[in-house]
Amino acid sequence: MSCKFYLYSGKGKNLKEGHPWVYTDEIDGYDGEYTNGDIVEVYSAKEEFLGKGYINDASKMTIRIMTRDINEEINIDFFRKRFREAWSYRQDVIDTSSCRFIFGEADFLPGLTIDKYEDYYVIQISTLGMDRYRELIVKLLVEEYGAKGVYERSDIGTRELEGLEQRKGFLTEPFDTNVIITENGVKYLVDLAEGQKTGFFLDQKENRKAIHKICKDKTVLDCFTHTGSFALNAGIAGAKSVLGVDVSQHAVDWATKNAELNNLQDTVKFEKHNAFDVLPLWAREGREFDVVILDPPAFTKSRDTIMGAKRGYKEINLRGIKMVKKGGYLITCSCSHYMKEDLLRQTIAAAAKDAKRQLRQVEFRTQSSDHPILWGSDESYYLKFFIFQVI
Repeated sequence: MSCKFYLYSGKGKNLKEGHPWVYTDEIDGYDGEYTNGDIVEVYSAKEEFLGKGYINDASKMTIRIMTRDINEEINIDFFRKRFREAWSYRQDVIDTSSCRFIFGEADFLPGLTIDKYEDYYVIQISTLGMDRYRELIVKLLVEEYGAKGVYERSDIGTRELEGLEQRKGFLTEPFDTNVIITENGVKYLVDLAEGQKTGFFLDQKENRKAIHKICKDKTVLDCFTHTGSFALNAGIAGAKSVLGVDVSQHAVDWATKNAELNNLQDTVKFEKHNAFDVLPLWAREGREFDVVILDPPAFTKSRDTIMGAKRGYKEINLRGIKMVKKGGYLITCSCSHYMKEDLLRQTIAAAAKDAKRQLRQVEFRTQSSDHPILWGSDESYYLKFFIFQVI
């Protein structure tokens, strides 16, 4: 018999609208016994069933909803169904050779991320409740989705908020974690074990494709290049020359390997620089590019640091805009959920004003469709991506 949790009167509105979390301060009481990680049922103050999911009373997000069907059991058949629905959706909307297979709450599997890199899968489990299903998840990937190997990258600080240790390592027999994938005609060597996140930023796949049309025969500067993905897409699209910069020597070395992998080493070059330092210097020297790409890391991961992040985004966009030739293009984005779309627009506009340049919007995009935005779950929307002509 599931333990039943009851919400305070007036609480549960977001839950009814599709949000998957129940917060500590919404819970009035409960009936029964539970252990953290158990599946429990959630009811309104009027005893209306709202959903069931796993509990962890050590977390502010105390209950994470798995299903709205009171009769649905959370077992291997449940996971099989969720995986099948997620895979069917991705087959409809995106190239699945390498893609995000499971995107947590947006695929109704809170706390679980699965990325597919050709025939290898990387999983990330962020919550205590989902941690219980690790073996079941691996079994399905191997038996039903042809996984040649599964690697875990649960080396994330948020696990500690759930009372969990960080985890990393093979969940199948060991394999070479340097995997070559192909995306938009570009080959990448992806380091599943040591690369950022799960090895590669799959969420920019469609945005990388979107820059092809404006990079042909252009000079391109790619800031915060990481593994060189935007730079290489510019190169494959026929750019005249591409320079990628990153503060990390490891990133520069890896990106250079990727250029060689695509036979683009004569066109696409990489250098170690801090973009915040080098862009003002180059601007004073009069250097300009036809296309400037800004894909910085998230400057904020909480509400408390938004104002500092706003200053960071304004500064880098101001510097980037000044580097664009008249009539050229600025590609700029933010991967922070807390840097809301309106605030980012205001920040870029302020940067353009200070640079005494006018922007003409070519395109606005979000994360690739294998990272779907679930309405009712605002946290699933995080990536904002602009292409502007700079006048």
